[in-house]
Amino acid sequence: MDLIENGLRVRDALYTALARTGFASFGAGSRIMLPFRAGNPQKVVVGRDVLIGPSSWLMVPRLDADGPVIHLHDRVRMNQTSITAVQEVVIEEAVELARGVYISDHMHGFDDPELPIRDQALVRVAPVRIGRGAWLGQNVVVMPGVTIGAGAVVGANSVVTRDVPPRTVAVGAPARVIRELVP
Repeated sequence: MDLIENGLRVRDALYTALARTGFASFGAGSRIMLPFRAGNPQKVVVGRDVLIGPSSWLMVPRLDADGPVIHLHDRVRMNQTSITAVQEVVIEEAVELARGVYISDHMHGFDDPELPIRDQALVRVAPVRIGRGAWLGQNVVVMPGVTIGAGAVVGANSVVTRDVPPRTVAVGAPARVIRELVP
């Protein structure tokens, strides 16, 4: 088993070395674990010591934005995470994203019954920010325009539709703050 795990580490290290040149910037010590998917990685900034776990997606569907659109600051950890952005998603330092987290700064309209939803215009585009040291539990969904404060905790399966203050715990669909964390 150790031989297989070491082989996977070597494979991921080789992939990271090749893929890093395609990003806007890619910090020292950061790594990508396969499988991985990126759309327009030249619009993604990856800080130092970031772990992009297996089955993660970083998607920038449009190239018309000035500069990078997804920002992963130093020491971000994610696993089976999907981030899609057309304006800006910022994940600050030392944020932990559990499996299945989905973050988007946009959503499609669905008013035209004759048109598939995926073909309808974006109706809400607003930046998303996840503050330093926050933790998002398994299967959390973060909607456009949300700021999650530094050190906040969002419970598993929550849907975050409005801001979460720093050092609080939020849970539910839609997520609501249930308590403050003691400093």
